[in-house]
Amino acid sequence: MGSRRAFLKQTLGAAVLMSTAAACGTGARRSALSGGGASQASGAATSATAVTQVFGDGLKLTCVAVEYDKDIESSTLSPTSFTVAGRTVTKVYANTSPEPADQGRNGSYVILELSLDDADALLTVQGDTGGQKAPSSGAEPTSPPNGSGPAAPVGMNQIGPASGASGYATKQATASVTQAVTVTAVDGTNYAPTGTAIPTTRTSNLIVDDFKQFTYKEPQTGETLNYNLYIPKDYDKSKQYPLVLFMHDSGVTSTTTTATLTQGLGAVSWASPSDQAKRPAFVLAPQYPYTIVNDYSQATDLLDTTVDLVNDLTTRYSIDRNRLYTTGQSMGGMMSIAIDIKYPDLFAASFLVACQWDPALVSPMASDKLWIVVSQGDSKAYPGQNAITAALEKEGAKVSRAVWDGTSTAPQFHADVTTMASQGAAINYAALKQGTVVPPSQAGNPGGDHHNTWRIAYTIEGVREWIFRQQG
Repeated sequence: MGSRRAFLKQTLGAAVLMSTAAACGTGARRSALSGGGASQASGAATSATAVTQVFGDGLKLTCVAVEYDKDIESSTLSPTSFTVAGRTVTKVYANTSPEPADQGRNGSYVILELSLDDADALLTVQGDTGGQKAPSSGAEPTSPPNGSGPAAPVGMNQIGPASGASGYATKQATASVTQAVTVTAVDGTNYAPTGTAIPTTRTSNLIVDDFKQFTYKEPQTGETLNYNLYIPKDYDKSKQYPLVLFMHDSGVTSTTTTATLTQGLGAVSWASPSDQAKRPAFVLAPQYPYTIVNDYSQATDLLDTTVDLVNDLTTRYSIDRNRLYTTGQSMGGMMSIAIDIKYPDLFAASFLVACQWDPALVSPMASDKLWIVVSQGDSKAYPGQNAITAALEKEGAKVSRAVWDGTSTAPQFHADVTTMASQGAAINYAALKQGTVVPPSQAGNPGGDHHNTWRIAYTIEGVREWIFRQQG
């Protein structure tokens, strides 16, 4: 069977080059229909599975796996063999498992690859995520830490998503498949089209399904935090593994634990089969039910809960405490900064995406190893990181700076990372050039530059390589 890695490299393009090891769901096969040889049969398709994959802009329905009761001759299939309602079929082939591959081989599953440009391909949409407001602390309004600007609101946790984001929701992955021509089995059986549409009854979420969901309860406070955890395949407790903590932006605050996994690549890029083959690691992705930091550089008690969760995992799994890493976008990046300030020796390196903090507070980070990516068009994160890096330089930190083209290809980004890393700075600050970040289909504005930063940042494998080279 062909490698699934090549399939994902082809479909992701400028997105992260990842392969997938998640199955589309197995499903019990029904007994074969009567007939054999060159006999004619109908209604042989027993089920269909919707297959999804996460991209920089969210979850997409990328293919459908149709199961037959006999092995199908892959060479007889073409994109016109099936239709999928509302979608464009780009490639059709057989496989021995319900998952995409770079090339087909005879098997009982027929894989229908779908165009990523279809209007209905994207399942992640703006909408209500079921997020909650945090309970008010009852505190009086306080001024920002630097003493300037308006007072923070009472119950600072109750602020909404940053940068005007309205939140994200995930539509259910469904498809309706119709066999358009006769399909031939390996044994010569011909399955004539019935004209009856086959609805998908199962869903396989590539990579996402490899994460497990848990709830952590803080022993001291009783605070609970739902989280997703990727455990390396073939986990060996006699070995030590790094751990990456990814924290989402405020637009994904939700009571749905897996919301952080499907909105973008921040969590799943570290867990892809291609990344794990080179850099096996635990990936931790908490799901926050409400906004956890604000623009006054204040954080909720979930900061300590998150740190306690990381520490707890190091006692339950064979995790190397010298190779703990944090990353996050927008709110999650701000939380990474807040943790780095309060616990400066916890993480060996941090990947900060589209975020800012009060520069008067960041001096504890002067000896940290950081990779920062923002967009020049981001009206908060860009000037914010300019101020932060300047403050860190005053504390003696060495900072390397560069401006990158947001439309760069994967090889171009790799060269950009290599050039910057060769300068040997502990802090690497890459700004995406204004006008190269927001896709043509979207209006260019500071909010668009803000959230499109992480659409791009987590596709850059070279940054992930650099992060894993750092040790505490």
